[in-house]
Amino acid sequence: MSSEPGKSPLHPDALRLTPLGGLGEIGINMMALECRGRILVIDCGLMFPEAYMLGIDLVIPDISALAGREKDIVGLVLTHGHEDHIGAVPFLLERLGNPPVYATGLTLGLLRNKLEEHGLARSARLEQVAPRQSVELGPFTVEFFRSAHSIVDGVGLGIRTPAGLVVHTGDIKLDPTPVDGQPTDLARLAAYGEEGVLLLLSDSTNVEREGHTLSERVVGEALAGILPRCAGRVLVATFSSNIHRIQQVVDAAVACGRKIHVTGRSMVANMAVARQLGYLQVPDDTLIGLGQMRDLAKDQVLIITTGSQGEPLSALSRIAMDDHRQIQLEKGDSVILSSKFIPGNEKAISDLINHLYRRGAEVFYETTSEVHVSGHASQEELKQILALARPRFFVPVHGEYRHLVKHAQLARSMGVAPENAVVIENGLPLVLSENGLRLEDRVETGRVFVDGKGVGDVGFMELRDRSHLANHGLVVILLALNQTSGQIIYGPELFTRGFVPEEESQELLDQARQVICGTLTEHSLAALADWEELRVEVRKALRRFFNRTIGRRPLILPMVLEL
Repeated sequence: MSSEPGKSPLHPDALRLTPLGGLGEIGINMMALECRGRILVIDCGLMFPEAYMLGIDLVIPDISALAGREKDIVGLVLTHGHEDHIGAVPFLLERLGNPPVYATGLTLGLLRNKLEEHGLARSARLEQVAPRQSVELGPFTVEFFRSAHSIVDGVGLGIRTPAGLVVHTGDIKLDPTPVDGQPTDLARLAAYGEEGVLLLLSDSTNVEREGHTLSERVVGEALAGILPRCAGRVLVATFSSNIHRIQQVVDAAVACGRKIHVTGRSMVANMAVARQLGYLQVPDDTLIGLGQMRDLAKDQVLIITTGSQGEPLSALSRIAMDDHRQIQLEKGDSVILSSKFIPGNEKAISDLINHLYRRGAEVFYETTSEVHVSGHASQEELKQILALARPRFFVPVHGEYRHLVKHAQLARSMGVAPENAVVIENGLPLVLSENGLRLEDRVETGRVFVDGKGVGDVGFMELRDRSHLANHGLVVILLALNQTSGQIIYGPELFTRGFVPEEESQELLDQARQVICGTLTEHSLAALADWEELRVEVRKALRRFFNRTIGRRPLILPMVLEL
């Protein structure tokens, strides 16, 4: 793509946009804007591991494209406090050169807890901002505007640059009746449109949904209708960051005369932060401990917990499996899963619901009750955002590839020139100014895996081996050879794990030993002196043998000792 005919290719102050995560996927949102040699980073999120990422705890963006540019980074701005927007900050802040971090009150409160866990709270430069406040960061002037979402204190960004005005919606919905009375600031969006928007970056998550996204208050109305019908204890599971949802659960519990017990590490921590900062209102006499809960009648108790996605170690999963030391479900209890079924978690959530029913509970969830609404704008809202902003260029963000394509199509239907609605993916830089735009060569991006305390030390090769082990098992061959003559001193001895029971397949393993011995006799002494080549040949011979005899492909690990 290039500039219009007869004009200079691009203005000298052109803006370079490099997505490092979140375009073509849900999660690890991170974007770098560059102008006049200075870089502004927007969001720094993580994603939770997919099914094939065996043993992985978290996934964060690969920021290799910013290596060596730490001094050019003028700031990190955060749109809201969800994990897919702030979760990677503790892992990447120092690698980014420890730039100042700008965010609203609750977002910083949630982030500060994470930084304290990593021992970074004292060195981090955290700057609290408010909606309609502007900050000067090098060539960028960043104005924050209210953006309603499924978390308190979400903001979008109006970024004035030498190239022109950039508007980033953040995660957004046009909820006319938000729980906190703070709707999306449509007046600022309209003012940006009047000023002239060079580029609009807009949330694409719900572009496939027609109409409008339901208001968060619908959930409060549903809870108010469900709780009075519940005779036993009520457990409500939701995301610990969804303070609006938690507030509505609290309000419904208080209205029904129920006391509230909170369980789940992140739920306890986030509710404490939200209460301290004034974002969550809970009467002090409403919260109870385990001892008080046991003394109350069941119809006077409501438990707020984590685990709405069926996470194996979450409080709700342990309760569902009757494996929680303090809380047991009984017949007549009710469980409300007040969250979306995140793609990839459907099987875990389905299993969780089945186990809850086995304990005798009644379960309310997204497909049976209106106990969840989305925090993202649907088609009609996205059209309204486009109509207000009237951008020259449009880049859809925050979504899988099909979402980005459909959002670009929607923008074209709203009057954006076809060539100016551009779909880009992670690592594909876009340079633009009023003169036009162009795509640049792809830069290095990807996913970095966090496994325990290790960051980036597990890659796709290790995941492939883990998958291989999980699906086909392991065969270890122990063999000792004379390093001079190549004669077998010990073995070959075979040990298996997850492959075939050794005591039930002695004949198969004996045949495998013969295959190894035959491989050894086929090689000259010179070849046998090359132990790595020997390992390769043994591995190949056994792979063919097991595939031919039982149709399995275990991970084969020859261990050759030189004596």
